[in-house]
Amino acid sequence: MDDQLTGNRKLLRELREWLISITAAIIIALLFQYYVYAQAEVHNISMQKTLVEGQRLIENKWSYRFKSPERGDIVIIHGPESSLRLVKRVIGVPGDVIDVRDGMVVLNGQQLTENYAVGMTEPGGMKFPYTVARKELFVLGDNREHSVDSRSIGPIAFSSIEGKAVYRIWPLNKIGLL
Repeated sequence: MDDQLTGNRKLLRELREWLISITAAIIIALLFQYYVYAQAEVHNISMQKTLVEGQRLIENKWSYRFKSPERGDIVIIHGPESSLRLVKRVIGVPGDVIDVRDGMVVLNGQQLTENYAVGMTEPGGMKFPYTVARKELFVLGDNREHSVDSRSIGPIAFSSIEGKAVYRIWPLNKIGLL
């Protein structure tokens, strides 16, 4: 009888240890995904030719806690500027003067060379030249003629930047750094 009681206690202790370990692992994984790295999916054509619909990305949520976004970064935006989660490229940082002339972007008086961009850049609803304010970013989609970006929704607040897209994980033949 004692052997059976001892065996039951060992089994209960073992089950409790497994339950605690599994619960801790789930909590750590959820915290990691929420605060450090997450997966994002491209849902539209606004970043073509760089990113296409259906591709999956790894988003670094951690890096912007220590430094500000930089020109050229591909960022995930989730804020009041749009009801959708957006993937865009940072073109202007605080203090930059952005202009759009003859279908091209002019940054601080210099025409940008944008090998990643497709189509002509038109002003949209924004008045140019535009000076990027403190704690804001000017973002554009790479597919300039089919993008909802700062030209239509205005500048993006730093607080709306969810993270930086750093790695493409799907499809497998396109895996790699961005």
